Amino acid sequence: MAHDPQSREMTRLTVLAVLLLVLHSPIVSPVFAAKPRRPNVVFIMADDLGYAELGSYGQKKIRTPHLDRLARQGMRFLRNYSGNAVCAPSRCVLMTGRHPGHAWIRSNSEVKPEGQRPIPDAELTLAELLKREGYATGAFGKWGLGAPGSEGDPLKQGFDRFFGYNCQRHAHSYYPSYLWSDDKRIALNNRPPVPGHAGLAKSADPLDPQSYARFKGTDYAPDRINHQALQFIRKHKDRPFFLYYPTVIPHVALHVPDEELKPYLALKWNDPPYTREGGRGYTPHFTPRAAYAAMISRMDRYVGRVLALLKELGLEENTIVVFTSDNGTTLLKREVDYDFFESVGPLRAKKGSLYEGGVRVPLIVRWPGKIRPGSVSNLVTGFEDWVATLHELVDSAHDLPKGLDGISIAPTLLGRRQLPRAFLYREFPSYGGQQAVWIGRFKGVRQRMQRKTNPTPLKIELYDLNADISESRDVAAEHPDVVAQVRKLMAEQHRPSKLFPIRAID
Repeated sequence: MAHDPQSREMTRLTVLAVLLLVLHSPIVSPVFAAKPRRPNVVFIMADDLGYAELGSYGQKKIRTPHLDRLARQGMRFLRNYSGNAVCAPSRCVLMTGRHPGHAWIRSNSEVKPEGQRPIPDAELTLAELLKREGYATGAFGKWGLGAPGSEGDPLKQGFDRFFGYNCQRHAHSYYPSYLWSDDKRIALNNRPPVPGHAGLAKSADPLDPQSYARFKGTDYAPDRINHQALQFIRKHKDRPFFLYYPTVIPHVALHVPDEELKPYLALKWNDPPYTREGGRGYTPHFTPRAAYAAMISRMDRYVGRVLALLKELGLEENTIVVFTSDNGTTLLKREVDYDFFESVGPLRAKKGSLYEGGVRVPLIVRWPGKIRPGSVSNLVTGFEDWVATLHELVDSAHDLPKGLDGISIAPTLLGRRQLPRAFLYREFPSYGGQQAVWIGRFKGVRQRMQRKTNPTPLKIELYDLNADISESRDVAAEHPDVVAQVRKLMAEQHRPSKLFPIRAID
């Protein structure tokens, strides 16, 4: 049947319109659909923050409104464990995904003139893994895994940008003379710089607040670090970024601007001065309880600025925010009154110990639309899990490195069923030498492993954490089968280290 020219033209236009519709449809033509942008990752880590020093974890005296709101908006973990009991080895576990029995750095180890023993170039860090996915990477705060220019320098371990303290000892002062900006020192306006370790003048009256004036500076390093972290977000707002923010707060010394102290001074706590009597410890403070609380509130405000900027730039919905701590609260009671603050709640011990108070730390994760607000998890998690977890959450195009010890906790974060992990392992050659294994509700601990002589076999303490979170009752005699499992894992998971030997087993 013949068609007139006008009908044929109408048919041709109809066909063209259908073709254009098909080509522009994301459902029938995924080839032409834009791939969703990968989520940004903001990983914030406090320094020596105790398990119960946030309001969302039961703190009653210290104000942390921004972090408490973050917990309401995301998931709070109740059984999360730092990489180790002190700074450097804990950070090594986080960066490499290897637990302390396999990790390169297993204790703090300073090198001169500045820095810590480096992780090797051969180690693949979390930053390197995200960088190969196209992420801009920046670290802001305290590094502690390799001196400037060494193979462990953050700029050689996957970070495009670094600002802060390279060395842990340098970070003992919040009013130093300089910080590192990439590979250059930048001067701070502290003349003279405030030392991290010093005492009152011999003639000073410890009851006169003016005696403590020499421990106050002008240029507060955490302010500088926070500013640079915000600049990094602004600069990379149009591409996926990984912001690693290992803040130095609340690690002593007790240094904080006076304006932050005022709300706590108004509470009129019984707050006797810390005078550094005996000549050991960090710098004195006239009101140490108020200072410690104020430092944590200052850190909370920095976190609030990061969250506010993400919202301002329209990045909130597509950003995974993680907050945790590198180990438990300090054991220096004269400087930080952990009993007054109930810093670790009912947990046993503090920083430097593999009992719960030394390594069980807060973990809050927010990802709007993906993680259910106000949710709580009892899954046993550890720092070694973050390499595998972020690999899954960012939908990595590459395979995970071999030999990792962590698991992905993405199923738990996204509300899916997840089986409990088989075990969690920790070892720490310092503070006497220690090992710990978590299996289900049980935890096995070995202590004093650096003694010249040890009994054979080494004694294993066993605690039922479901019934005894304070680790006050050793139930090893009642569960010999569990003790045997713990002993086997302690042997299997420890790879001897020439750098960090444990006398009893190496």
